[in-house]
Amino acid sequence: MDKVRLKIVGLSSNHGNSFAMILADTQSMRRLPIVIGIFEAQAIAIEIEKIRPHRPMTHDLFKSFAEAFEYHVTEILINDLREGVFFAKIVCTDGTKNIEIDARPSDAVAIGIRFKVPIYTTETILHEAGILDNSLSEEEEEENTEKAKNTEDDADELHQHSVETLEALLKEAIEKEEYEKAVHIRDIIKKKQKK
Repeated sequence: MDKVRLKIVGLSSNHGNSFAMILADTQSMRRLPIVIGIFEAQAIAIEIEKIRPHRPMTHDLFKSFAEAFEYHVTEILINDLREGVFFAKIVCTDGTKNIEIDARPSDAVAIGIRFKVPIYTTETILHEAGILDNSLSEEEEEENTEKAKNTEDDADELHQHSVETLEALLKEAIEKEEYEKAVHIRDIIKKKQKK
């Protein structure tokens, strides 16, 4: 089996309760988009952005549980595609034996980034479901422009607040588990503190 290493290059909303997790071949322009749920997207985003929720999320619990029993994740492998549905394995070891645990790719990736391990797929899957990232379609460009405008409007409003107010808003967003909003507020606080 020819394994291809992937990296996460983005999460994009699909106008509902689903997101597209975009994984990229580290050696080419090929992308592997996988539709995932909003909660899994949040779990991936908050770990990438290093936001610490007040309560551990399911994937954090998995990591704590595994470490308590001295198991370590060594890699994530998106290993199958059947009728448009992706399958993955979490490869673990206790130092003497290796175990492969079946998982949804979204959960596997959320766990993999917590363990800081490589993510792989097969050449077959990338050939079958991958796309070349040459350019965005006109519709995607318009959508990205509109998203950027809305984000700028929100940012303009938030930039008017003091750091103390923003920190209170950040705390409130984390308590309400609005992690995307929390990431946005945190970035504004960092920019203000640099000035």
